[in-house]
Amino acid sequence: MLAVGVGGQGERLAGSRRKMAVESRVTQEEIKKEPEKPIDREKTCPLLLRVFTTNNGRHHRMDEFSRGNVPSSELQIYTWMDATLKELTSLVKEVYPEARKKGTHFNFAIVFTDLKRPGYRVKEIGSTMSGRKGTDDSMTLQSQKFQIGDYLDIAITPPNRAPPPSGGRMRPY
Repeated sequence: MLAVGVGGQGERLAGSRRKMAVESRVTQEEIKKEPEKPIDREKTCPLLLRVFTTNNGRHHRMDEFSRGNVPSSELQIYTWMDATLKELTSLVKEVYPEARKKGTHFNFAIVFTDLKRPGYRVKEIGSTMSGRKGTDDSMTLQSQKFQIGDYLDIAITPPNRAPPPSGGRMRPY
């Protein structure tokens, strides 16, 4: 049996097993900074993104997604996993002219099937604002672990109205 040692030399092991510890020199920060694999939009088929919007600043209730039902405010967007929140904001503004006003706030959440119990769960992922640059603008669906088949819920808040506080949890209705 031939095994590769830490120094790269081969050692002959005579019938006995030897455990070797290998230390990773990759830090957690480097893992997080690892760039996403670029998607060639010319060669990659887009996915159908089902987007549900509200214009009251709150996300849809999870019971609106139950038993095969979905909210009526559906937009269907063909896009790729590397779509940014800013890019998605622009597409929504094409459909809803009132959302083009400077200062309109867009809060994004992924709605996905809960594998542990029946129903759906929600994960807030970021926000953008019309007319302003923000830290979440370049965030992609892929970076937020979006999976094909998940929904995107966008709570739109008109300008001069404070968006509801976000803390990753949904407020009970």
